[in-house]
Amino acid sequence: MRPRAVIFDFNGTLSRDEPILCEIFQELFAEHGRPLSTQEYYDELAGLSDPEIVRTWLGRDHPAVDEVIEQRIQRYRARVADGSSVPHEVREAVAYAAARVPVGVVSGAARAEITPVLEAAGLDEHVSFVVAAEDVERGKPHPDGYERAVALLDLEPGDVLVVEDTEAGIASAKAAGTRTVAVLGTLAPERLGRADEIVPAVDVALMQRLLE
Repeated sequence: MRPRAVIFDFNGTLSRDEPILCEIFQELFAEHGRPLSTQEYYDELAGLSDPEIVRTWLGRDHPAVDEVIEQRIQRYRARVADGSSVPHEVREAVAYAAARVPVGVVSGAARAEITPVLEAAGLDEHVSFVVAAEDVERGKPHPDGYERAVALLDLEPGDVLVVEDTEAGIASAKAAGTRTVAVLGTLAPERLGRADEIVPAVDVALMQRLLE
């Protein structure tokens, strides 16, 4: 059945930035005396919301959680607010989808870091809404973000197609009842098996196949 809306995850899906995120968290966690390896980031943290990443690694009651999140936003914006992390083929795919159905973004990141990238990449005119970390009580892998998005669209969950890149994101979308496509690039295929389909990339050809 043809989807009536498409929702994209942000980090790692629209913005191909997981290595950048990993680097920033490594810097911040090292400064707080809790070093993080690249393997640990991808094995344990990739795909979780920003608050959940910080609480998981530093401790749920760590006094610097809010400070670390704010630093994370500032460092991220300094590196990718020019839109350079969004590939040309992804920009084309979003524009193609938005010409046919409503398009939204659901992310565990803060709106303050999502919006500048969308604007710089020219995607803001194609995206109808953004559900960011501050819009929900529980981040991914909980379904809250995608449930909110489905409500904003005023559609049945099964009418919505979600594009994700991590286990946590897929779990979130599936728990909300949506159809979910996983894109390769962040995690190995065997970790994306809960998705309805695994695809190599987000591009116009994918959107044509899914929406026509």
